Amino acid sequence: MESHRMRITNGLLAVGLTATLATAGCTGGSMGSGTGTPSVGSLSPASGTSAYIQHVVIVVQENRSFDDFFATFPGAVGATQGLEKTPSGDQYIQLQSEPLDSLSLAHQHLAFNHEYDHGKMDGFNTVALTLHKGTRKPAGTYAYRYVDPADIPEYWDIAGQYVLGDHMFTTQSSDSFTAHQDLIAAGTPVGDKGDNVIDFPTPSSWGCDASPPGTTTSLITPSGRYRKAKGPFPCFTYSTIRDLLDAKSLSWLYFTNTSKVGVWNPFEAIQAVRDGPEWSTNIIQPETQFFNYVTNGELPAVSWVIPDAVDSDHPGNHSDSGPSWVASIVNAIGESAYWPNTAVIVVWDDWGGEYDNVPPPQLDGQGLGIRVPMLLVSAYARETSSSQAGYISHTQYEFGSILKFMEQNWGLGTLGRTDVRANSLIDCFDFTQPPRTFSAIPAKYSKAYFLKRPPSGLPVDDY
Repeated sequence: MESHRMRITNGLLAVGLTATLATAGCTGGSMGSGTGTPSVGSLSPASGTSAYIQHVVIVVQENRSFDDFFATFPGAVGATQGLEKTPSGDQYIQLQSEPLDSLSLAHQHLAFNHEYDHGKMDGFNTVALTLHKGTRKPAGTYAYRYVDPADIPEYWDIAGQYVLGDHMFTTQSSDSFTAHQDLIAAGTPVGDKGDNVIDFPTPSSWGCDASPPGTTTSLITPSGRYRKAKGPFPCFTYSTIRDLLDAKSLSWLYFTNTSKVGVWNPFEAIQAVRDGPEWSTNIIQPETQFFNYVTNGELPAVSWVIPDAVDSDHPGNHSDSGPSWVASIVNAIGESAYWPNTAVIVVWDDWGGEYDNVPPPQLDGQGLGIRVPMLLVSAYARETSSSQAGYISHTQYEFGSILKFMEQNWGLGTLGRTDVRANSLIDCFDFTQPPRTFSAIPAKYSKAYFLKRPPSGLPVDDY
Protein backbone atom coordinates (compact mmCIF):
# COMPACT_ATOMS: atom_id res chain seq x y z
CA MET A 1 0.00 0.00 0.00
CA GLU A 2 1.22 3.50 -0.75
CA SER A 3 2.45 5.63 2.10
CA HIS A 4 0.19 8.32 3.57
CA ARG A 5 2.48 11.04 2.20
CA MET A 6 2.36 9.60 -1.32
CA ARG A 7 -1.43 9.52 -1.29
CA ILE A 8 -1.53 13.16 -0.18
CA THR A 9 0.86 14.06 -2.99
CA ASN A 10 -1.41 12.36 -5.53
CA GLY A 11 -4.30 14.41 -4.18
CA LEU A 12 -2.34 17.63 -4.73
CA LEU A 13 -1.55 16.60 -8.29
CA ALA A 14 -5.29 16.27 -8.81
CA VAL A 15 -5.77 19.80 -7.46
CA GLY A 16 -3.33 21.08 -10.03
CA LEU A 17 -5.15 19.19 -12.79
CA THR A 18 -8.45 20.74 -11.76
CA ALA A 19 -6.92 24.21 -11.79
CA THR A 20 -5.66 23.54 -15.30
CA LEU A 21 -9.10 22.38 -16.42
CA ALA A 22 -10.68 25.49 -14.92
CA THR A 23 -8.37 27.89 -16.73
CA ALA A 24 -7.63 26.18 -20.01
CA GLY A 25 -9.98 26.44 -22.96
CA CYS A 26 -11.75 23.33 -24.23
CA THR A 27 -12.30 22.45 -27.85
CA GLY A 28 -15.44 20.61 -28.76
CA GLY A 29 -18.08 19.38 -26.34
CA SER A 30 -20.42 21.42 -24.18
CA MET A 31 -19.22 24.42 -22.20
CA GLY A 32 -20.68 25.33 -18.81
CA SER A 33 -21.63 29.00 -18.56
CA GLY A 34 -18.24 30.12 -19.78
CA THR A 35 -16.33 28.32 -17.01
CA GLY A 36 -14.00 26.52 -19.44
CA THR A 37 -15.01 23.12 -18.02
CA PRO A 38 -17.39 20.54 -19.45
CA SER A 39 -21.10 20.72 -18.71
CA VAL A 40 -22.25 18.12 -16.22
CA GLY A 41 -24.76 16.99 -18.80
CA SER A 42 -21.90 15.63 -20.91
CA LEU A 43 -20.27 13.74 -18.04
CA SER A 44 -21.09 10.39 -16.45
CA PRO A 45 -21.38 10.44 -12.63
CA ALA A 46 -18.46 8.00 -12.31
CA SER A 47 -16.01 9.89 -14.47
CA GLY A 48 -17.05 13.52 -14.84
CA THR A 49 -17.87 15.25 -11.57
CA SER A 50 -14.40 14.62 -10.15
CA ALA A 51 -13.19 17.27 -12.60
CA TYR A 52 -15.08 19.67 -10.31
CA ILE A 53 -15.03 17.97 -6.89
CA GLN A 54 -11.56 16.80 -5.87
CA HIS A 55 -12.16 16.94 -2.12
CA VAL A 56 -15.08 16.03 0.14
CA VAL A 57 -15.12 17.20 3.77
CA ILE A 58 -17.72 15.51 5.98
CA VAL A 59 -18.40 17.43 9.20
CA VAL A 60 -20.30 15.34 11.76
CA GLN A 61 -22.15 17.08 14.58
CA GLU A 62 -24.35 15.56 17.27
CA ASN A 63 -27.91 14.76 18.21
CA ARG A 64 -30.27 17.25 16.56
CA SER A 65 -33.40 16.63 14.52
CA PHE A 66 -34.23 18.70 11.48
CA ASP A 67 -37.10 20.47 13.23
CA ASP A 68 -34.91 21.20 16.23
CA PHE A 69 -32.68 23.46 14.09
CA PHE A 70 -34.79 24.39 11.05
CA ALA A 71 -38.45 24.12 12.12
CA THR A 72 -39.20 27.65 10.86
CA PHE A 73 -36.71 27.94 7.99
CA PRO A 74 -38.56 29.53 5.03
CA GLY A 75 -39.44 26.99 2.36
CA ALA A 76 -38.33 23.94 4.35
CA VAL A 77 -40.62 21.17 5.57
CA GLY A 78 -40.74 22.17 9.23
CA ALA A 79 -43.35 22.46 11.96
CA THR A 80 -44.41 24.76 14.79
CA GLN A 81 -46.67 22.21 16.48
CA GLY A 82 -46.51 18.50 17.11
CA LEU A 83 -48.62 15.58 18.18
CA GLU A 84 -48.47 14.48 21.81
CA LYS A 85 -49.79 11.16 23.07
CA THR A 86 -52.18 11.54 26.03
CA PRO A 87 -54.52 9.11 27.88
CA SER A 88 -57.45 10.66 26.02
CA GLY A 89 -55.78 10.47 22.62
CA ASP A 90 -53.38 12.50 20.53
CA GLN A 91 -53.44 16.25 20.78
CA TYR A 92 -51.49 19.03 19.13
CA ILE A 93 -49.03 21.02 21.21
CA GLN A 94 -47.28 24.21 20.19
CA LEU A 95 -43.52 23.88 19.83
CA GLN A 96 -41.58 26.30 22.03
CA SER A 97 -38.51 28.24 20.93
CA GLU A 98 -35.63 27.56 23.31
CA PRO A 99 -31.86 28.30 23.59
CA LEU A 100 -29.30 25.99 22.00
CA ASP A 101 -28.25 24.49 25.33
CA SER A 102 -30.71 21.86 26.44
CA LEU A 103 -31.17 18.58 28.26
CA SER A 104 -30.61 15.22 26.60
CA LEU A 105 -33.45 12.96 25.47
CA ALA A 106 -33.28 9.20 24.98
CA HIS A 107 -32.66 8.15 21.39
CA GLN A 108 -31.86 4.45 21.34
CA HIS A 109 -33.90 2.11 19.14
CA LEU A 110 -36.58 1.62 21.81
CA ALA A 111 -36.97 5.40 22.15
CA PHE A 112 -37.31 5.66 18.37
CA ASN A 113 -40.13 3.11 18.42
CA HIS A 114 -41.98 5.16 21.04
CA GLU A 115 -41.53 8.44 19.20
CA TYR A 116 -42.22 7.07 15.73
CA ASP A 117 -45.27 5.10 16.92
CA HIS A 118 -46.04 3.45 13.57
CA GLY A 119 -45.68 6.73 11.72
CA LYS A 120 -47.86 8.87 14.00
CA MET A 121 -44.84 10.76 15.40
CA ASP A 122 -46.71 11.33 18.65
CA GLY A 123 -44.60 9.69 21.35
CA PHE A 124 -41.86 12.25 21.97
CA ASN A 125 -43.32 13.06 25.39
CA THR A 126 -42.96 9.43 26.50
CA VAL A 127 -39.18 8.98 26.24
CA ALA A 128 -36.69 9.60 29.03
CA LEU A 129 -35.25 13.05 29.73
CA THR A 130 -31.86 13.20 31.48
CA LEU A 131 -31.58 16.03 34.00
CA HIS A 132 -28.38 17.89 34.81
CA LYS A 133 -27.64 15.66 37.81
CA GLY A 134 -28.07 12.49 35.77
CA THR A 135 -31.53 11.56 37.00
CA ARG A 136 -34.15 10.69 34.40
CA LYS A 137 -37.85 11.31 34.04
CA PRO A 138 -40.44 11.23 31.21
CA ALA A 139 -39.80 14.04 28.75
CA GLY A 140 -43.35 15.36 28.71
CA THR A 141 -43.75 18.70 26.94
CA TYR A 142 -39.98 19.35 27.11
CA ALA A 143 -39.51 17.34 23.91
CA TYR A 144 -41.69 19.75 21.93
CA ARG A 145 -39.34 22.60 21.21
CA TYR A 146 -36.91 23.96 18.65
CA VAL A 147 -33.75 26.03 18.91
CA ASP A 148 -34.16 29.78 18.58
CA PRO A 149 -32.64 30.69 15.18
CA ALA A 150 -30.86 33.58 16.90
CA ASP A 151 -28.76 30.96 18.74
CA ILE A 152 -27.59 29.27 15.53
CA PRO A 153 -27.18 32.10 12.97
CA GLU A 154 -24.16 30.39 11.38
CA TYR A 155 -26.28 27.39 10.38
CA TRP A 156 -29.06 29.56 9.02
CA ASP A 157 -26.54 31.67 7.11
CA ILE A 158 -25.02 28.56 5.50
CA ALA A 159 -28.48 27.21 4.66
CA GLY A 160 -29.49 30.56 3.17
CA GLN A 161 -26.44 30.71 0.91
CA TYR A 162 -25.93 27.09 -0.08
CA VAL A 163 -27.94 23.84 0.14
CA LEU A 164 -30.19 22.71 2.98
CA GLY A 165 -31.43 19.12 2.76
CA ASP A 166 -34.74 18.79 4.56
CA HIS A 167 -35.19 15.05 3.93
CA MET A 168 -31.93 13.59 5.25
CA PHE A 169 -32.79 10.59 7.41
CA THR A 170 -30.46 8.59 9.60
CA THR A 171 -29.86 5.15 8.13
CA GLN A 172 -30.83 3.31 11.29
CA SER A 173 -33.23 4.22 14.08
CA SER A 174 -30.49 4.35 16.68
CA ASP A 175 -27.79 6.41 18.35
CA SER A 176 -24.18 7.46 17.77
CA PHE A 177 -22.40 4.11 17.61
CA THR A 178 -24.18 2.79 14.53
CA ALA A 179 -24.71 6.26 13.07
CA HIS A 180 -20.96 6.85 12.78
CA GLN A 181 -20.55 3.36 11.31
CA ASP A 182 -23.19 4.17 8.70
CA LEU A 183 -21.21 7.28 7.70
CA ILE A 184 -18.24 5.11 6.70
CA ALA A 185 -19.87 1.76 5.87
CA ALA A 186 -23.52 2.33 4.81
CA GLY A 187 -24.61 -0.32 7.29
CA THR A 188 -23.38 -2.55 10.10
CA PRO A 189 -23.80 -6.08 8.72
CA VAL A 190 -22.72 -9.03 10.83
CA GLY A 191 -23.29 -12.74 10.30
CA ASP A 192 -25.00 -14.26 7.29
CA LYS A 193 -28.67 -13.64 8.15
CA GLY A 194 -28.92 -9.98 7.23
CA ASP A 195 -28.64 -8.76 10.82
CA ASN A 196 -27.19 -5.32 11.52
CA VAL A 197 -25.64 -3.99 14.71
CA ILE A 198 -27.75 -1.33 16.41
CA ASP A 199 -27.46 0.83 19.56
CA PHE A 200 -24.43 1.13 21.83
CA PRO A 201 -22.53 -2.00 22.87
CA THR A 202 -23.26 -3.60 26.25
CA PRO A 203 -21.70 -2.31 28.44
CA SER A 204 -21.33 1.10 26.80
CA SER A 205 -17.84 0.69 25.38
CA TRP A 206 -16.59 1.31 21.86
CA GLY A 207 -14.71 -0.62 19.21
CA CYS A 208 -11.82 -3.05 19.16
CA ASP A 209 -10.58 -1.58 22.47
CA ALA A 210 -13.91 -2.17 24.22
CA SER A 211 -13.75 -3.57 27.72
CA PRO A 212 -14.45 -5.93 29.29
CA PRO A 213 -13.59 -8.60 26.70
CA GLY A 214 -17.16 -9.91 26.99
CA THR A 215 -18.66 -6.70 25.60
CA THR A 216 -21.46 -7.46 23.14
CA THR A 217 -23.53 -5.56 20.61
CA SER A 218 -27.26 -5.59 19.94
CA LEU A 219 -28.79 -6.60 16.63
CA ILE A 220 -31.77 -5.78 14.47
CA THR A 221 -32.97 -8.43 12.03
CA PRO A 222 -34.23 -7.83 8.48
CA SER A 223 -37.78 -8.14 9.84
CA GLY A 224 -37.11 -5.49 12.51
CA ARG A 225 -36.77 -7.80 15.51
CA TYR A 226 -34.53 -6.31 18.20
CA ARG A 227 -32.03 -8.68 19.79
CA LYS A 228 -30.50 -7.06 22.86
CA ALA A 229 -26.84 -7.96 23.49
CA LYS A 230 -26.96 -10.85 21.00
CA GLY A 231 -24.34 -9.45 18.64
CA PRO A 232 -20.57 -9.86 18.44
CA PHE A 233 -17.78 -7.98 20.17
CA PRO A 234 -17.68 -4.46 18.58
CA CYS A 235 -14.61 -5.03 16.39
CA PHE A 236 -15.77 -5.57 12.82
CA THR A 237 -14.31 -6.96 9.61
CA TYR A 238 -16.81 -5.61 7.07
CA SER A 239 -15.60 -3.26 4.36
CA THR A 240 -15.94 0.52 4.52
CA ILE A 241 -15.51 3.41 2.11
CA ARG A 242 -11.87 3.35 3.21
CA ASP A 243 -11.40 0.09 1.27
CA LEU A 244 -12.80 1.66 -1.90
CA LEU A 245 -10.66 4.78 -1.51
CA ASP A 246 -7.51 2.79 -0.82
CA ALA A 247 -8.14 0.62 -3.88
CA LYS A 248 -8.08 3.77 -6.04
CA SER A 249 -5.10 5.27 -4.17
CA LEU A 250 -7.30 8.15 -3.02
CA SER A 251 -6.26 9.79 0.23
CA TRP A 252 -8.43 10.00 3.35
CA LEU A 253 -8.01 11.28 6.90
CA TYR A 254 -10.21 11.12 9.98
CA PHE A 255 -9.79 14.20 12.18
CA THR A 256 -11.10 13.48 15.65
CA ASN A 257 -10.98 14.74 19.21
CA THR A 258 -8.64 13.64 21.98
CA SER A 259 -11.20 12.14 24.32
CA LYS A 260 -9.94 9.00 26.02
CA VAL A 261 -13.14 7.26 24.89
CA GLY A 262 -13.20 6.97 21.09
CA VAL A 263 -16.96 7.05 20.80
CA TRP A 264 -17.02 9.20 17.66
CA ASN A 265 -14.20 7.41 15.86
CA PRO A 266 -15.90 4.58 13.94
CA PHE A 267 -12.58 3.28 12.63
CA GLU A 268 -11.80 2.19 16.17
CA ALA A 269 -14.37 -0.54 15.52
CA ILE A 270 -12.90 -1.52 12.12
CA GLN A 271 -10.21 -4.11 12.79
CA ALA A 272 -8.29 -3.54 9.56
CA VAL A 273 -7.73 0.10 10.53
CA ARG A 274 -7.47 -0.19 14.31
CA ASP A 275 -4.89 -2.96 14.10
CA GLY A 276 -3.19 -1.75 10.92
CA PRO A 277 -0.76 0.99 9.88
CA GLU A 278 -3.51 3.47 8.94
CA TRP A 279 -4.35 3.88 12.62
CA SER A 280 -1.13 5.87 12.92
CA THR A 281 -1.18 7.61 9.56
CA ASN A 282 -4.86 8.37 8.88
CA ILE A 283 -6.42 9.04 12.29
CA ILE A 284 -5.46 12.62 13.17
CA GLN A 285 -5.75 14.18 16.64
CA PRO A 286 -6.75 16.73 17.69
CA GLU A 287 -9.45 17.67 15.22
CA THR A 288 -8.08 21.22 14.92
CA GLN A 289 -5.19 19.78 12.88
CA PHE A 290 -7.64 20.00 9.99
CA PHE A 291 -6.85 23.70 9.67
CA ASN A 292 -3.12 22.99 9.32
CA TYR A 293 -3.74 20.49 6.54
CA VAL A 294 -5.76 23.10 4.66
CA THR A 295 -3.15 25.82 5.20
CA ASN A 296 -0.27 23.54 4.22
CA GLY A 297 -1.94 22.28 1.04
CA GLU A 298 -2.30 18.71 2.34
CA LEU A 299 -6.08 18.25 2.28
CA PRO A 300 -6.87 14.63 1.33
CA ALA A 301 -9.55 13.56 -1.10
CA VAL A 302 -11.89 12.70 1.79
CA SER A 303 -11.87 14.14 5.30
CA TRP A 304 -14.14 13.40 8.21
CA VAL A 305 -14.04 16.14 10.86
CA ILE A 306 -15.32 15.25 14.33
CA PRO A 307 -15.65 17.93 17.04
CA ASP A 308 -14.51 18.26 20.59
CA ALA A 309 -17.43 17.41 22.86
CA VAL A 310 -18.06 21.07 23.70
CA ASP A 311 -18.33 21.98 20.00
CA SER A 312 -20.63 19.12 19.02
CA ASP A 313 -24.12 20.64 19.55
CA HIS A 314 -24.81 17.66 21.83
CA PRO A 315 -27.67 18.58 24.17
CA GLY A 316 -26.53 19.09 27.73
CA ASN A 317 -22.93 20.09 26.96
CA HIS A 318 -23.50 23.67 28.21
CA SER A 319 -21.78 25.21 25.20
CA ASP A 320 -22.82 27.39 22.27
CA SER A 321 -19.66 26.99 20.16
CA GLY A 322 -20.87 24.26 17.76
CA PRO A 323 -22.23 26.59 15.04
CA SER A 324 -19.01 28.63 15.08
CA TRP A 325 -16.93 25.45 14.91
CA VAL A 326 -18.72 24.41 11.72
CA ALA A 327 -18.46 27.95 10.30
CA SER A 328 -14.70 27.92 10.93
CA ILE A 329 -14.35 24.75 8.83
CA VAL A 330 -16.46 26.18 6.02
CA ASN A 331 -14.50 29.45 6.14
CA ALA A 332 -11.16 27.64 6.14
CA ILE A 333 -12.08 25.88 2.90
CA GLY A 334 -13.80 28.91 1.39
CA GLU A 335 -10.81 31.19 1.98
CA SER A 336 -8.26 28.68 0.65
CA ALA A 337 -7.15 27.44 -2.76
CA TYR A 338 -9.39 24.42 -2.18
CA TRP A 339 -12.61 26.40 -2.56
CA PRO A 340 -13.17 25.76 -6.31
CA ASN A 341 -12.93 21.97 -6.00
CA THR A 342 -14.21 21.02 -2.54
CA ALA A 343 -17.62 20.03 -1.19
CA VAL A 344 -18.27 20.43 2.54
CA ILE A 345 -21.13 18.27 3.83
CA VAL A 346 -22.42 18.94 7.35
CA VAL A 347 -24.65 16.35 8.99
CA TRP A 348 -25.82 15.49 12.51
CA ASP A 349 -25.23 11.88 13.49
CA ASP A 350 -28.67 11.23 14.97
CA TRP A 351 -31.77 13.12 16.02
CA GLY A 352 -31.02 13.02 19.75
CA GLY A 353 -34.64 12.28 20.67
CA GLU A 354 -35.62 15.81 19.59
CA TYR A 355 -39.03 16.38 18.01
CA ASP A 356 -39.48 16.01 14.28
CA ASN A 357 -42.71 16.00 12.32
CA VAL A 358 -41.83 13.91 9.23
CA PRO A 359 -42.34 10.14 9.56
CA PRO A 360 -39.20 8.41 8.29
CA PRO A 361 -39.93 5.99 5.43
CA GLN A 362 -39.46 2.41 6.54
CA LEU A 363 -37.47 0.94 3.67
CA ASP A 364 -36.87 -2.33 5.49
CA GLY A 365 -37.12 -3.66 9.01
CA GLN A 366 -33.95 -1.78 9.99
CA GLY A 367 -34.56 1.84 8.92
CA LEU A 368 -34.79 4.69 8.11
CA GLY A 369 -34.45 6.70 11.32
CA ILE A 370 -35.64 10.20 12.16
CA ARG A 371 -34.62 13.26 10.09
CA VAL A 372 -31.48 15.25 10.78
CA PRO A 373 -30.26 18.48 9.15
CA MET A 374 -27.90 18.38 6.17
CA LEU A 375 -25.94 21.33 4.79
CA LEU A 376 -23.86 21.24 1.63
CA VAL A 377 -21.37 23.97 0.72
CA SER A 378 -19.58 24.17 -2.61
CA ALA A 379 -18.65 26.63 -5.31
CA TYR A 380 -21.08 24.58 -7.41
CA ALA A 381 -23.88 24.30 -4.83
CA ARG A 382 -27.21 24.54 -6.63
CA GLU A 383 -29.01 27.87 -6.49
CA THR A 384 -32.77 28.41 -6.36
CA SER A 385 -32.56 31.04 -9.09
CA SER A 386 -30.23 33.64 -10.53
CA SER A 387 -31.42 36.03 -7.83
CA GLN A 388 -31.64 33.60 -4.89
CA ALA A 389 -28.53 31.70 -3.85
CA GLY A 390 -29.87 29.26 -1.26
CA TYR A 391 -31.46 25.98 -2.35
CA ILE A 392 -33.58 23.52 -0.37
CA SER A 393 -33.36 19.93 -1.53
CA HIS A 394 -36.48 17.90 -0.78
CA THR A 395 -34.86 14.73 -2.12
CA GLN A 396 -34.95 11.76 0.25
CA TYR A 397 -31.42 11.14 1.50
CA GLU A 398 -29.82 8.88 4.07
CA PHE A 399 -26.22 8.53 5.21
CA GLY A 400 -25.56 6.19 2.30
CA SER A 401 -26.32 9.17 0.03
CA ILE A 402 -23.05 10.79 1.10
CA LEU A 403 -21.11 7.62 0.36
CA LYS A 404 -22.93 7.13 -2.94
CA PHE A 405 -21.95 10.59 -4.13
CA MET A 406 -18.30 9.84 -3.37
CA GLU A 407 -18.55 6.43 -5.05
CA GLN A 408 -19.94 8.05 -8.20
CA ASN A 409 -17.62 11.04 -8.10
CA TRP A 410 -14.47 8.92 -8.20
CA GLY A 411 -15.82 5.75 -9.79
CA LEU A 412 -15.12 3.74 -6.65
CA GLY A 413 -17.65 0.98 -7.12
CA THR A 414 -20.07 0.27 -4.29
CA LEU A 415 -20.16 -1.23 -0.83
CA GLY A 416 -23.36 -3.05 -1.83
CA ARG A 417 -25.38 -1.91 1.17
CA THR A 418 -27.67 1.06 1.73
CA ASP A 419 -25.46 3.09 -0.61
CA VAL A 420 -27.08 1.14 -3.46
CA ARG A 421 -30.66 2.20 -2.69
CA ALA A 422 -29.79 5.71 -1.46
CA ASN A 423 -30.25 8.77 -3.65
CA SER A 424 -26.94 10.47 -4.39
CA LEU A 425 -26.32 14.06 -3.33
CA ILE A 426 -25.58 14.89 -6.98
CA ASP A 427 -28.78 16.97 -7.31
CA CYS A 428 -27.37 19.43 -4.76
CA PHE A 429 -24.87 20.60 -7.38
CA ASP A 430 -25.11 22.56 -10.60
CA PHE A 431 -21.90 22.27 -12.58
CA THR A 432 -23.28 24.36 -15.45
CA GLN A 433 -23.24 27.52 -13.31
CA PRO A 434 -20.08 29.61 -12.87
CA PRO A 435 -18.27 28.74 -9.63
CA ARG A 436 -19.35 31.03 -6.84
CA THR A 437 -17.19 33.56 -5.07
CA PHE A 438 -16.98 32.63 -1.40
CA SER A 439 -18.31 34.97 1.29
CA ALA A 440 -17.19 34.23 4.85
CA ILE A 441 -19.78 32.98 7.32
CA PRO A 442 -19.91 35.39 10.31
CA ALA A 443 -19.34 33.50 13.56
CA LYS A 444 -19.41 34.23 17.26
CA TYR A 445 -16.12 32.36 17.81
CA SER A 446 -13.22 32.57 15.36
CA LYS A 447 -10.90 29.84 14.10
CA ALA A 448 -8.25 31.28 16.42
CA TYR A 449 -10.53 30.55 19.37
CA PHE A 450 -10.59 26.83 18.56
CA LEU A 451 -6.86 26.69 17.83
CA LYS A 452 -5.90 28.36 21.11
CA ARG A 453 -8.37 26.60 23.39
CA PRO A 454 -7.01 23.35 24.87
CA PRO A 455 -9.00 20.15 24.23
CA SER A 456 -11.73 19.61 26.77
CA GLY A 457 -10.92 15.91 27.18
CA LEU A 458 -14.58 15.32 27.99
CA PRO A 459 -16.22 12.04 27.03
CA VAL A 460 -17.83 12.84 23.69
CA ASP A 461 -20.98 10.84 24.28
CA ASP A 462 -22.50 8.24 26.52
CA TYR A 463 -25.28 7.09 24.19
